Amino acid sequence: MHRPPAGISGQYARPGNDYNQPENRAASSRHGRYRHATVRQRDNPSRTAPGRNEFYHSSGTHSSQHLLRRSVNTAHNFNALIKQEIMDGLVSKSNRFGHRYDGRHHGQYASSIKRYSLAAKRPLNRTEQSQLIHFLQNFTATRSWNWRSLTTTLHSFTSAGVFTPHQPMDERVKLTQAALLSTVLDAIVFKCNQKPQATDIDAQEIANLLWAMAKMVGNGQERTPELKEAVVALLPRVNAEKANFKPQEIANLLWAMGKLVGNGHERTPELKEAVAALLPRVNAEKANFKPQEIANLLWAMAKLLDNGQERTPRLKEAVAALLSHAKVQKANFKPQEIAILLWTMAKLVDNREWTPELKEALAALLPYVKAQKDQFIPQGITNLLWAMAKLADSGHKQTPGLNEAVAALLPLVNAQRDRFNAQGIANLLWAMAKLADNGQKQTPELKEAVAMLLPHVNEQKADFNPQEIANLLWAMAKLVDNGQEQTPELKEAMATLLPRVNTEKASFTPQEIANLLWAMAKLVDSGQNRTPKLNEALAALLPHVNAKKNQFNAQGIANLLWAMAKLVDDGLEQTPEFKDALAALLPHVIAQKANVNPQEISNLLWAMAKLADNGLERTPGLKRAIAALLPHVTTQKDQFIPQHITNLLWAMAKLVDNGHEQTPALNEAVATLLPCVNAQKDQLIPQQVANLLWAMAKLVDNGHEQTPALNEAVATLLPHVNALKYQFIPQHIANLLWAMAKLVDNRNEQTPGLNEAAVALLPHLDAQKDQFIPQHIANLLWATAKLGEIVELNVLTSMFESFIYRISENPQFSQQAIMMSLWGVMVCCARLSLVSSVNKNKELEKHMDVLFTRLENTSTANMEEKSILAMAASWLGRACPVVPHYQTTISKPQADFRDQLQSCMPSLKIEEEKSLNSLPPVDLLLPDHNIVIEIQGPTHYVSGDFKTRKGSTLLKIALLKKSGFEVIEVPVYTLCNRDLIKPCIDQIKTRVNISLQR
Repeated sequence: MHRPPAGISGQYARPGNDYNQPENRAASSRHGRYRHATVRQRDNPSRTAPGRNEFYHSSGTHSSQHLLRRSVNTAHNFNALIKQEIMDGLVSKSNRFGHRYDGRHHGQYASSIKRYSLAAKRPLNRTEQSQLIHFLQNFTATRSWNWRSLTTTLHSFTSAGVFTPHQPMDERVKLTQAALLSTVLDAIVFKCNQKPQATDIDAQEIANLLWAMAKMVGNGQERTPELKEAVVALLPRVNAEKANFKPQEIANLLWAMGKLVGNGHERTPELKEAVAALLPRVNAEKANFKPQEIANLLWAMAKLLDNGQERTPRLKEAVAALLSHAKVQKANFKPQEIAILLWTMAKLVDNREWTPELKEALAALLPYVKAQKDQFIPQGITNLLWAMAKLADSGHKQTPGLNEAVAALLPLVNAQRDRFNAQGIANLLWAMAKLADNGQKQTPELKEAVAMLLPHVNEQKADFNPQEIANLLWAMAKLVDNGQEQTPELKEAMATLLPRVNTEKASFTPQEIANLLWAMAKLVDSGQNRTPKLNEALAALLPHVNAKKNQFNAQGIANLLWAMAKLVDDGLEQTPEFKDALAALLPHVIAQKANVNPQEISNLLWAMAKLADNGLERTPGLKRAIAALLPHVTTQKDQFIPQHITNLLWAMAKLVDNGHEQTPALNEAVATLLPCVNAQKDQLIPQQVANLLWAMAKLVDNGHEQTPALNEAVATLLPHVNALKYQFIPQHIANLLWAMAKLVDNRNEQTPGLNEAAVALLPHLDAQKDQFIPQHIANLLWATAKLGEIVELNVLTSMFESFIYRISENPQFSQQAIMMSLWGVMVCCARLSLVSSVNKNKELEKHMDVLFTRLENTSTANMEEKSILAMAASWLGRACPVVPHYQTTISKPQADFRDQLQSCMPSLKIEEEKSLNSLPPVDLLLPDHNIVIEIQGPTHYVSGDFKTRKGSTLLKIALLKKSGFEVIEVPVYTLCNRDLIKPCIDQIKTRVNISLQR
């Protein structure tokens, strides 16, 4: 669940490490040419000429000078670069000229290291770097160096990977590396602060220095105070030199600022001013940018936006101009640049920059993914799939172009599976999960890609950082939620990661905590066992929910409460830590109420209802949180999808069922949602139809008024029951029949389609009988009995014979389930007894006896349960364990009929509301004749049709007959018609006379 996310965002991946950073792959090996930027060529001035490039001639020619000027072409020449005579020569030059030394020889040496790296086509490896750093112990930059030497040294060493921190790293190497960098940065800051400010620095040197600093940070170099100070010192020069930057330098500068901000550099006024100064130049130079520069610029703007950059008109204008040129240059982009561009577009979309220019550029580039698929490196594959997942998650339709691009990339995951690093594995699995969550079919290629990656989670488990751990567990949960089988590889990968949750618990961000708990809840809900490792991970995270409570956004709060509700529903103990975390979050629901979107409103109310259903006390905090959310149901009603509508009505029904007051706000929310059911009826899936009808029945059962809107919603849903009958699982069937029975029990008017819907479901009971759990069986027995004569007697009997033994023999049934089942069995036996042509089912009566025995020592204050026990005792001829006290009410039709009967037969003894054998009171009793007269109003019939009697009506009649009474039923509508009432009274006279003659 990510805004990702949900929920479930933290759930979003980052684009990658060094080998994905936008930089020039076609760097020249000419002296002064750098991998990413070009230092302008200068003719060496005369050795005697004064000025900034003064060359201080030394006596003698050293072999070190010869080595520095040689072209380094092969890797085996590295040893030639670390000969002690070279360092001796550099130290000698520096010492000879002292404060007049401009650092040129040191700069030339740094360039030779970069040339070696370019020839080797890679940065220095750990061994080479270690050897070089030891060699550079006496390599010291001083404040006398000129800008060219400082720029050349920092840029060359950075490009070659001299300042890249390897892990592990020898402490002495680390200290020497830090000391070397510190001297260079100190000189830069000193020169920037000279008056007049840095007069001899040119535009290209500013660009190269900021690029190098950004590159170092991107490679993992710590942002030390010296480095931060150097960046701050250089930034004002960007504005001063803005008119002099060439297109490549503009691209490099904005890339550097994007990289710095993306790695935590504060967006200071100086940085903002530098960005603002460069943006108009982007538009002015738009026709002069090369394909790579277009890619780097868009990447930079996406990074800046992702880190809080304001969407100024100039920025929007620059983005639009670049996107248009990306479309024009589509055929000229290299594979890496295509990957960068699509990643960038996904980021722009994520920052609400979904413009026509972006859509056109995206459509233009997607075909090139397939065309160049064999040339993408592992991180390019990762970034592309991440980008497509992010685009799909941001509302981009799964066009043929996007689907083809995904299909082209998936086989490459398998082919290059051994080359992905930890971050790549995390991002790939995140992307596949996001694609699946947004409708991507789980094709054989996608399943194979997932299967190939999962074992690498175990192999690289020690290399995942906290964000990657969170993303991986989120991805696995999301894949499982979308149909991925819980294979041994998936279970092993999850088991591998869970201990890392515990060890990294203090390092997770608020969003990562929310995503982790969401993932664990989702996995458990999908069948994952709550292993000790999972329980430990949960226990480790809960205190951090409380500790970081003020940092969660609306989505994080919604995901956390949803996860906690799910976990409790799946058996998690409500520990003190759990309760503390929950109590800490509830006030923040109120604080964030204005920021919640429709899905979060739905999830929050669902979570609170589920927690209440699992025993959460209705605290003032919970009540306030619910009250804060309910008005937002009304204000956002037009944005709810069918799932939201279903969850919200289910939640309100559950809250009311657990004692929450039906406040005006709750009633208004229900009234707001009911018309939405009709409006979105064609989009409902089977589960939603079942849950909606259950919710409406539960609301009605708890006193909610059966408004025209509610009745219309019910009538809208019932035809869907028939249409979807083959798709309902056992739980749906049980809930639907329960709901229909409850609606029948609480409604006097006919409900169109109810009889047909109930009859449509009944044949599916036998087909799925082995899949019903105990609670389902109890609901089914109760519901089919309650529906009375809607259910044909042979169907009812067959169903009871199939299910009843599972209740009688199962010790796990709750008291409520046994009570419901006992009542249902009585109704079935009652119906059998009322049909003279059918023998009583002695087998059912044996089960009735077993159920009654399990309840006879039960203490209950519930009047309905007391009545069931009394009726069962009467049927079985056993002592009644309770004394029910029935409330009696004499209706006007009953009183009128009694008066008419008495006037016709003055001597007839008539008693009213008499309880016989502890049974529910009868309307009229003629004690001298053992005749009971029942005035049957519409509540005694299904939908008030005066034809189809309810189960409760049939049971009462059968019990009275079994006790020796003759029962005469008088439908209430006969009392209003003289032509009907006379035959009715004549019948009673006849029965009384017959009784007298006996």
